[in-house]
Formats: sequence, C-alpha cells, structure tokens
Amino acid sequence: MAKKKGYQKSIRVKLIELLISVLVISALIYVFGYTDSNALKIFTGIAFGLFLFGVIIVRFGSPDEPEPKKEDGVTKLVLLDEEGESVKEWLIQGETSLLIGKSSAQNEVDIDLADAEYAALISKQHAVLNQASGDWFIEDIHSKNGTGIKQPNKRDKSKLEIEQPHKVKAGDIIYIANTRLLLK
Repeated sequence: MAKKKGYQKSIRVKLIELLISVLVISALIYVFGYTDSNALKIFTGIAFGLFLFGVIIVRFGSPDEPEPKKEDGVTKLVLLDEEGESVKEWLIQGETSLLIGKSSAQNEVDIDLADAEYAALISKQHAVLNQASGDWFIEDIHSKNGTGIKQPNKRDKSKLEIEQPHKVKAGDIIYIANTRLLLK
C-alpha cells in the first residue's frame, strides 16, 4: 500500500514525533546544563546540527530537487453528498497508488469511505487509483457493487470492467457503488 505524502498524520506518527522531540530536547538540556565535558558539548552540538540539517532536507526537500510534475491537473479527491457538496477531501498530488474502500482493524485503505452515506454498499477493498506517466487510472478490484466513471462532457456514467484500468482526469466523477468522488 502506498504511503501518503499529502495526508494528515495519524495520531501514532504524531506521538512518535513528539517523543523524539522530547528525547532530543532532554539530551540537549542534560549535555549543556549538567555536564562539564567540553568534548561532549562539541560532539553533541555537531550531532544536533547535522540532525537538524537532515530534518530540514527531509521536510523541505533538497535544493536541487525538481518541482513535482502536476498530474493532469489532479491534486485532490473530493467526497460529494447527494446535493453535490463537498463532504471530505484527500490530497493526492504526488501519490502513485491509492486504495479506496473501508478501513477496519484488519484492513487499512488510503481513501476511507467507512463513514460515507452509502458505506454499506462499499467493499473493504473496492477500487484502486493509480498514477502512471502523469495520468491517473481507476480500477475496480472485484467489488460487490461496482465502480463507475462519469465524465463532465457525458450524460451517463460508464461501469468499469473488473481489473481493467480506466483513465480519469480532473472533473471526472468516480462512483464507488453509489458514493461519488470528484477528481479536482
């Protein structure tokens, strides 16, 4: 399963980051406040500087890193209600593969529709949204109630064949059973 770049961090990840921060701050306080060893202070200062530099590079990218390619204008997936209003959004820019379905203790998905209005019709692993060569593709993965696409310039939606990727772009609406997801 693909790991997300533009996702909200889980509580577990936030807790680990907080614990690492507390540990680093505690170590700095101990070394610079309670020890007399200048060698230890110099070593700790250099190590902390390198650590901080690494965090900055990971967080903001290296200066010679190319700008990410904008994939056919698609940057997010929007859950729509019956009136076509936005209920929830997922940032997908920079992702390569997103599993759509319902998360549970045994099954984690990237786009969780467990609390959607028609969640009972959605399979645990319903569809997958893949990005390849700048284009996005949706594929039904043996769902019970099917996956469909409605393009903005067409009247009717088309039902996808199982395991047959279908190209999608910004403005298309993906039907996961009766649940609608707009690509923006």
